[in-house]
Amino acid sequence: MDHKITIIPTSQITHQHMALYLTADPEEAVVNKYLPRCAAFELRIAHELAGVILLEPLDYQQIEIKNIAVAAHFQGHGYGKALVQFAKRYARLHQATSLVVGTGSTSVEPLLLYQKCGFRPYQIDQDFFTRNYHQPIYEHGIRLRDMIRLVVHLQ
Repeated sequence: MDHKITIIPTSQITHQHMALYLTADPEEAVVNKYLPRCAAFELRIAHELAGVILLEPLDYQQIEIKNIAVAAHFQGHGYGKALVQFAKRYARLHQATSLVVGTGSTSVEPLLLYQKCGFRPYQIDQDFFTRNYHQPIYEHGIRLRDMIRLVVHLQ
């Protein structure tokens, strides 16, 4: 990371926030369904919005990273990892014993990031994306169908 970053609660969801959410989850109706249940945070670099993360408590022991995105021109500098590390600290602060995340089976970069941050796959939700999205999603020339759920246990 080249610059000092700040991760702060999001006071209001702007068009910029939604544009970032939609890079991670392409259907606005789906994002709008889970958004009210989430704690929203933004990553800023020199007052510029560079990334976002939505954290949803699933129960008193688990928190889920529901959405995480870094603006294209900020990618490759460790800001995604900084957001994941923030999520781990947030989960510990809220006495969660695990942090979970779901991502597409064809989402190579996120899968690598989560595993580098200590997450391990624990479940495949077959046909999740074909059941829950109106338009087909393609990544790397492959139709996305399945969600891989990953978990990191917090000490």
